Amino acid sequence: MSGTARWLGTFLLAVGLATMSQAQDMRLFSIGTGGTGATYYPLGGTIANAISNPPGSRPCDEGGSCGVDGLIAMAQSSKGSVDNIEGIVAGRFDSGFSQSDVAYWAYTGTGLFEGSPPVESLRVISALYPEHIQLIARSAAGIRDVAGLRGKRVSLDERGSGSYANALQILGFFGLSEADLDARYLKSVPAAEAIIAGEIDAFFITAGYPTNAIIELAERAEITLVPIAGPEAEAVMAAHPFYSSDRIPAGTYAGIAETETLAVGAQWITTAAMDEALVYDIVSALWNERSRTLLDVGHAKGVSVTLETALEGVAVPLHPGAERYYREAGLIR
Repeated sequence: MSGTARWLGTFLLAVGLATMSQAQDMRLFSIGTGGTGATYYPLGGTIANAISNPPGSRPCDEGGSCGVDGLIAMAQSSKGSVDNIEGIVAGRFDSGFSQSDVAYWAYTGTGLFEGSPPVESLRVISALYPEHIQLIARSAAGIRDVAGLRGKRVSLDERGSGSYANALQILGFFGLSEADLDARYLKSVPAAEAIIAGEIDAFFITAGYPTNAIIELAERAEITLVPIAGPEAEAVMAAHPFYSSDRIPAGTYAGIAETETLAVGAQWITTAAMDEALVYDIVSALWNERSRTLLDVGHAKGVSVTLETALEGVAVPLHPGAERYYREAGLIR
């Protein structure tokens, strides 16, 4: 064998060993999110970028990634809160986003999870931001309040989603049920297309505003946001304390005035079995001051994801790794 051949063989072996070493150091971490037209998915991508630090990345102090060494996080589209919880339990997702009400129901075996064993292994990584129940209607349908949905063609989102659960609860307090509607079960993007095509009159979605699907819909069709307010909304909050009253500001969607509605919290969850050191590192990366820029510019709702509000509305136990970080940060005493 010539000297050149021996050198080439040694070089290729070194490259192969280095590649194998990098692969061994690499860890994939999935985040179950929601439909691509809502808020969970794009925000999940922003958070995945913030906590990732693939092998070979430039160091944080040199302007590179400030994520967890060797971690590659991925936002995965899903049906939403319930699907994410079921996916975490089944091992399809390492973590996921969930409405605070849905996470609590799963943990306690109540609400949507009535009759199912409590998911006692569920743990919270962080509270994220408020999610608003948004009821969008074709202007021509003349729907001025929730009671006006009777007999209309209304999408309640996919069965098993957090939006579906919220829609059913709210309808009940306004004296309605699925049987009183021509009910459909569409995610936000196909629901918006159905509004444009005149195939439905209204749809529910629980998501942080501004919601991409509604932004685009408002530019293509005459729509209104239907208020969820009054004595019925007060009764919802009295019966289910995880709801709060809030307003979607004027101008959030083109041509739509300020609208009163209800909101629940969005949370990032995993299971107690997830490695404590890994979760501690993930939370540390999320709240690294250099991650702030990614959150602020990655999605409009990212500015609402703050360390100061990381424990708001948390009714499910914190993951030990997250709890250790928040205790060190002075949020838990």
